[in-house]
Amino acid sequence: MNKDDVKKLLKEKLEEGEHVSPILPEGIKNYLIDIDGTICDDIPNEEPERMATAEVYPDALKTLNRWYDQGHIICFFTSRTEDHREVTEVWLKEHGFNYHSLLMGKPRGGNYHWIDNHLVRATRYRGKFTDLIEKEVTIEVFED
Repeated sequence: MNKDDVKKLLKEKLEEGEHVSPILPEGIKNYLIDIDGTICDDIPNEEPERMATAEVYPDALKTLNRWYDQGHIICFFTSRTEDHREVTEVWLKEHGFNYHSLLMGKPRGGNYHWIDNHLVRATRYRGKFTDLIEKEVTIEVFED
């Protein structure tokens, strides 16, 4: 199954309301992307009235939509609560973000540690949304 087939199947299943976990073809990535402070102004949950008018980061829109068009899976993973879902979905649509899913309620703070039986990569946003490059770094792993 190539990436176009996976993209089509995923879209059909999502439109039918089905919950699917597709097997990603080689070269296709599953991106989990924060919203506030990553693709737009950093809006705290305590100021939800600002969410509808947050300024989009143009490089984020361009890069994420290109990744989406390339067949990658785009999932927004945000600390916004379920109470903020509607304003968030409207904002994403109005600004033209293409995505597959939206996960609300990510714990706030920065001490994330994802443990999985698959390789997980993490990239900290530092003010510029561009294509990713490979770089060697030191990481924490389980003791043998």
